[in-house]
Amino acid sequence: MKLLRIQLACELRVLARNGEQLLLILGIPMLLLSFFGNVDILPTSGQSSVNFLLPGIVALAIMSTAMVSLGIATGFERSYQVLKRLGATPLGVPRLVLAKALSVLVVELVQVMLLIGLAQVFGADLGALNIASLVLAIALGTLAFAGVGLSLAGRLRGEINLAAQNALYLVLLLIGGIVFPLQEFPSWLHWVGRISPSGALADVMRDVFSGTSVHGASSLVVLLCWAVAAQLSAFKLFRWN
Repeated sequence: MKLLRIQLACELRVLARNGEQLLLILGIPMLLLSFFGNVDILPTSGQSSVNFLLPGIVALAIMSTAMVSLGIATGFERSYQVLKRLGATPLGVPRLVLAKALSVLVVELVQVMLLIGLAQVFGADLGALNIASLVLAIALGTLAFAGVGLSLAGRLRGEINLAAQNALYLVLLLIGGIVFPLQEFPSWLHWVGRISPSGALADVMRDVFSGTSVHGASSLVVLLCWAVAAQLSAFKLFRWN
């Protein structure tokens, strides 16, 4: 635990030094919510635009921060052999993976608080919000997407990893019901989206914020499975160089 705490503190210091990256991470989801939450161009299943979009934007923020941002940054750290010396220390891959996941979890908690505050400014009805369930969903989503991102970062060269992370992000964004409701999809694509980590996280977030989950507790089970499987995958696949 001491080594994990030390590495977590190191990861948080690195994040704090990258002010431009933090600004983009925090700002882009808020910009998306500000725009799409105030225009009626998306199907919203009878809800106000901001109420429908908030759970999906939160899921999008978690996916982009925990998978794409963390995965790309770690991939280049590995390619430039920044992490090579850590391989000779007692830290070990599991503690490195967990420290990186926990560092982005801190950022995501700030993201979500900002998004909730912005949604309230736009008139969102958050009376059904369950804080404990929200924190659990954020934690599981972070572990799932950080595990996926670090699995790719730990195996692929920096440039290939960059392309792979962005391509996977686009696919998960399209099939996950983040922008368009899953029930609008063809039945086979609905099933694929339902078992994807983005689809499970978005559905859990809708349950947390408004009780409008399509699949209920089964989405939480799917997300839990992804969190465990993705972390184990990162533990197994990650290489120092």
